[in-house]
Amino acid sequence: MATVYLSLGSNVGDRMAHLRAALDRLAGPDLRVARVSAVYETEPVDYTAQDWFLNLVVEAATRLGPFELLARAQAIESALGRVRTVAKGPRTIDIDILLYGERVVRTAALEIPHPRMHERRFVLAPLAELAPALRHPVTHRTVQEMLEAAPAAEVRRLAELDRSQLDERRRR
Repeated sequence: MATVYLSLGSNVGDRMAHLRAALDRLAGPDLRVARVSAVYETEPVDYTAQDWFLNLVVEAATRLGPFELLARAQAIESALGRVRTVAKGPRTIDIDILLYGERVVRTAALEIPHPRMHERRFVLAPLAELAPALRHPVTHRTVQEMLEAAPAAEVRRLAELDRSQLDERRRR
């Protein structure tokens, strides 16, 4: 089993419901959600003419390989109505693989560690909540160090997801 960290974000419709639905669909016999960060409201980056996001980070253990995990993430995005019309634009759900153990993958379809995670406060703040001392497998900087060095951006911690719901998902 590999430990993976996934970033989930939504800025269209019922953002919290989209995050919960994505979490429900992630869990399965080949992927066990171990921990989920609090939810953060964050300003959009790159394409700023859109609504703010709700973001969280998931720590999970999986038997899926990196490309199988990518396929699962993309299938969930599609099932929850994600339409890719504008690069970095509005989306019902976005699921990114941040880290996959110590693995480094560099292909046209997938890059792990996520190539821009070190500059994204909306990723680093919830990731630091779960694993501040975790080291990037390429730069060897900790998540906390990357967060402290990341460009300024508005990130507000909102609330934790209902842990009883998460515990129920684990029992299934």
